[in-house]
Amino acid sequence: MRLLILGGTLFLGRHVVDAALARGHDVTTFTRGKTVPPAPPPPGVEALHGDRDGDLGALEGRTWDAVIDTSGYVPRVVDLSAALLAGAVEHYVFVSSISAYADPSRVPITEDDPTAELPADHGEDVAAHYGALKAACERAVEARFPGRALHVRAGLIVGPHDPTGRYTWWVERVARGGEVLAPAPRDQPAQLIDARDLAAWMGDAAQRRVAGTMNATGRPFAFARLLDGAEHVTWVDEAFLLDQGVQPWQDLPLWVAPQTRPGLRGFQQADVTRAFAAGLTTRPLEETARDTLALGGPPRPKAGVEIPPPGLAPEREAALLAAWHAAR
Repeated sequence: MRLLILGGTLFLGRHVVDAALARGHDVTTFTRGKTVPPAPPPPGVEALHGDRDGDLGALEGRTWDAVIDTSGYVPRVVDLSAALLAGAVEHYVFVSSISAYADPSRVPITEDDPTAELPADHGEDVAAHYGALKAACERAVEARFPGRALHVRAGLIVGPHDPTGRYTWWVERVARGGEVLAPAPRDQPAQLIDARDLAAWMGDAAQRRVAGTMNATGRPFAFARLLDGAEHVTWVDEAFLLDQGVQPWQDLPLWVAPQTRPGLRGFQQADVTRAFAAGLTTRPLEETARDTLALGGPPRPKAGVEIPPPGLAPEREAALLAAWHAAR
């Protein structure tokens, strides 16, 4: 298969390239060439450079069997490349997000649930309207590739070279040892997918011309599994953490405070029946944890959005634990 990857040098795109090469595909990447630090493309990869927002010349006059779009965030920009590629590519795989749903409190979230709508004055602020912009990108792709597109609503993507550091923080925290603060209850759901599993599945789906919309993440598991291997875990009540100003998802990654703030509980309980029926498989969490610890890397900005470092600083974690023990 002749495969074009929009992106291909950072995290998911990097794993898509690796998976495609392992399967013997001819791979072309299209990027701005601004990944820091710069790195030469892997052997066998044709690297094209340009800008999706108006500089698509390197793609003109070319054809591919399929394209996997890992870097689409703004519908206007996505439409530019989709319009150019509509007659040059047979199949389009667009990486969307479970954040595209209008009501993330639904359990479980299914592909038939409504997606978020952009406000009239939305602009193109990815940080402010991420989910609704992703939903609009899906519509832009489908308009250019009717019946020839797979919209991949990915959950939290983790694993080696993760630029967000969210799951990585838990792995490194457990490895650091000592008393670990964790948000109760221990059986609340968490949900994620290893980037390598998602990449391999998307490549195979592109080759098989799988179309439609699918939630693509792992099956939910108990939050306590994130702490496997920890020496000493202290489970702290949700209300106490919120009273202390602990921010869900940011200070304690993957925690959405489901008991007192149920607005996001569905985000960790998406229905993945369609994707698994279409061939998605996931590796054991222990393997993802081991490889993430070995190859995690520091958090890095993505799509021009400033990402503050995730997780509690050691000093704050210690202070919270001391306050929790004193209160009890």
